[in-house]
Amino acid sequence: MIQEMTRINLRAHLSNNEVEDVLRKLIAHLADSAKYISFLMGLVKRTHAGTSNIFGEQQMQLDVFADEVLRQRLADESSFGVAEFASEEQGHILILRNNGEEYSITVDPLDGSSRIRANGTVGTIIGIHRRPIISQRPARASMVGAMYVVYGPLTTLVYSVGKGVHEFVLDQAGNFLLSTENITMPEKGSLYSPGGQRSEWNPTHAAFISQLEERGYKLRYSGALVPDFHQLLLEGGGIFSYPALKKAANGKLRLLFEAQPLAFIAEQAGGAATNGEVDILDFAATDLDQRCPFYIGSKHEVAEAARFFAADRWTSIQNRAAVAA
Repeated sequence: MIQEMTRINLRAHLSNNEVEDVLRKLIAHLADSAKYISFLMGLVKRTHAGTSNIFGEQQMQLDVFADEVLRQRLADESSFGVAEFASEEQGHILILRNNGEEYSITVDPLDGSSRIRANGTVGTIIGIHRRPIISQRPARASMVGAMYVVYGPLTTLVYSVGKGVHEFVLDQAGNFLLSTENITMPEKGSLYSPGGQRSEWNPTHAAFISQLEERGYKLRYSGALVPDFHQLLLEGGGIFSYPALKKAANGKLRLLFEAQPLAFIAEQAGGAATNGEVDILDFAATDLDQRCPFYIGSKHEVAEAARFFAADRWTSIQNRAAVAA
């Protein structure tokens, strides 16, 4: 399969698409960090590190390692600079440079790390912003690019800088080679990936998922966001959802580290992402731990989810009006 690919590497693709110099260097640098993570994944113990991140979540050794690789390599880089570095494994924004650097990044170093012990596919998610990361601007105005890496049977990298969505595969020589260019999601898909325990779903979300099941959508849920979204992107479209829960009114997924980078890629591929009311890229993040319900995938299914919640809000308004009368 790899031998049949077009022999265009990531650096050449960035250059051919006239990505500006610092952004091109940054993406290539992050891709090199992903190579380290991929290579050493088999050498680091698949055990808990005995530490927790700032949000109280137990860290795997690979979580800590991936975070360190991404952060330290950027801090040591001298050919260009990144202003701010925000990681899901850290509790604050780190200032790496303060000499007028234009770009800042957010990273989820190892999405799905709870699956490591079972040898499940995991990933890295990266958002690229014009500094500062926390501002009054919605992500649609601040983000200039996004990328993610899937560590599975093959290590694959998907990136977008607003000029389409492109996938690369890491070969045995350590090159990310172009696999699929200008990926587009179908307007209407056939897969659904429902996160969260069913017993914790709210009634509106449960009704939406029931409708998908009645229409014959195929269940594809691994317990990790990156591989599930990647499957939607490449294998027929549909929707990934992680709703508001009874015990977590804003759901589980973090706006800056998970939702917005993938929303950027989804929109560039012709898809969409919403919290049920507002497009994910129209939010201005106010906090690193900010979370949101998340519906991402093909436009048809994401719009269907929004219609369910709009109908629920209208019913609630009518009920309140009736009580007031």
